[in-house]
Amino acid sequence: MDRSQSEYLNAVHSATQTQPADLSAHLSIYQDTEKSAVMKRSRFSCLTLNQLILLLAFAAASLTLLNSFYASYQVQKQQLIQHSLDSNYAYATKLASTTNGFLGSAQQQLAYAAAEIQHRVADTGYLLQQADRLRLQTDSFNSVVVADAQGIVLATSPNTLEIMGDQLTSEGAIEALNRREPVISKPYISATNRLLVFISHPLFDRQGRYLGYIGGSLYLKERSILNELLGTHYYKDGSYLYVVDQNKRIIYHPDIARVGDIVEGNQVIERVLAGNEGALKVVNSQQIEMLAGFSPIRIAQWGVVAQRPVEATLASLNGLMAEVFYRSLPMALLTFFGIWFLSRLIARPLKQLADTARTLDHPETPANLAGIRSWYFESSELKQAMRKGVALLQQQIGQLKHAASTDPLTGVFNRRSLDLYLDHFEQQHRMFTVLALDIDHFKQVNDTYGHSVGDKALVALSRKLSETSREQDVVARTGGEEFVLVLPDTSQEQGYEIAERLRLRIAEMAVESVGSIQVSIGIASYSDHSHTTKQVLKQADQALYQAKRQGRNRCEIYQTEVCDLAV
Repeated sequence: MDRSQSEYLNAVHSATQTQPADLSAHLSIYQDTEKSAVMKRSRFSCLTLNQLILLLAFAAASLTLLNSFYASYQVQKQQLIQHSLDSNYAYATKLASTTNGFLGSAQQQLAYAAAEIQHRVADTGYLLQQADRLRLQTDSFNSVVVADAQGIVLATSPNTLEIMGDQLTSEGAIEALNRREPVISKPYISATNRLLVFISHPLFDRQGRYLGYIGGSLYLKERSILNELLGTHYYKDGSYLYVVDQNKRIIYHPDIARVGDIVEGNQVIERVLAGNEGALKVVNSQQIEMLAGFSPIRIAQWGVVAQRPVEATLASLNGLMAEVFYRSLPMALLTFFGIWFLSRLIARPLKQLADTARTLDHPETPANLAGIRSWYFESSELKQAMRKGVALLQQQIGQLKHAASTDPLTGVFNRRSLDLYLDHFEQQHRMFTVLALDIDHFKQVNDTYGHSVGDKALVALSRKLSETSREQDVVARTGGEEFVLVLPDTSQEQGYEIAERLRLRIAEMAVESVGSIQVSIGIASYSDHSHTTKQVLKQADQALYQAKRQGRNRCEIYQTEVCDLAV
């Protein structure tokens, strides 16, 4: 059983062991303490009911107004901040997903083009035609280049680049040649002094020899489909969006002058580049408090951050709170003359006590009673009387629950509790293994030594099962000499090993008057709706009967090979 269940049953067991004399002594001490407390309270009860009503009416109206104003401000502030965080996070996630999809689509375009040209790399005209098609068809790339295995340019689009026949030595080109696989490069400064990202795909001939690559460039500071994709963000009141690469370099920013900057010490950037997503309140590099949502672009190891200033988010709150104040003031003034309001306040503890009296048998009733503010004498006395009655009732209920859930002889769970646990495991789709145990030749023990000795053997066996089981395991007695051990999160093979160790320990156990006993064990497992719990119990019983037929003192796994465990 888990820790909370164990503590609960221990508490119930302790309650059942308390003698009536002890209960009377505790109750007497409790009554004396309560009487002393009542006497102390009565010494300070100097106000008349009329004075108390007038005082509370004035105080309640004032405090209600102030508390409502403060609470409304805090709630509205938190809601505005949370809404802005959620919105920025949702927008960052959407853009990250869209950008991720765009980069994946660009790689697919290059892969298709590579399949078309890799067997015609000697046809310069065809290469130029395919490079132009790839650049102009979807506007995915600012430029396209085809290079051989040495990095020599075979074709390029647009032709204005004038690099035909040149050997490319840029970071993206070198990375494409070295890795010989689809690559999205880190942003870098090209030979033409452009900040760009180079996406490439390798070329291979029919024999699998590397021929070179086809690649496309995205200019980060110039017009490109990536800039248009990110630039659709609606900018106002200081909110904006930016993208960083894995080196913390800004590769997109509404302020074009910021593109290429490397940002250090930004908590949001650290988190998004670590692969995390979410929303956070941070202070940006201009020392402005911002509400940022962030999400990674996993295909390129980039991060998208959408943020809005806290000041802009809360700009409308002051006017809103003024409106709340003016609307609340008439009601607060009216409350000063509302004696009926005080009558409700006085009647409230009595109503709560009356409502609680209808649920005296509920487990949460003591907590509900403790939470009732009986602030005047009559309701306080009534509350204390109810608490005493509930305490006695709950004690009796605890004793009944303990008796209903456990076997009276051995103290382990009974069949009803076992069924509840198994239903709970089934609802959780939680794997477990069942060990069905039966004492071999137990009838001879009863016939030879008597039922009292047989009962001692059952108690000794249950104690051994409880001692050797884990905290989360469930031990239950399901019949005369039949026990069930449920092993959560345990496979059938692990259950077999546990059953074997358990069988040997039981055989070594000394039982008063009997000497020793032996058990047969049947094993069956439940995993993700493979069977119902009733079927698993039945399978374990069938395996147990098989163990009996095979000679006893052994373990059997349901519908699997069985190892004879007799030593």
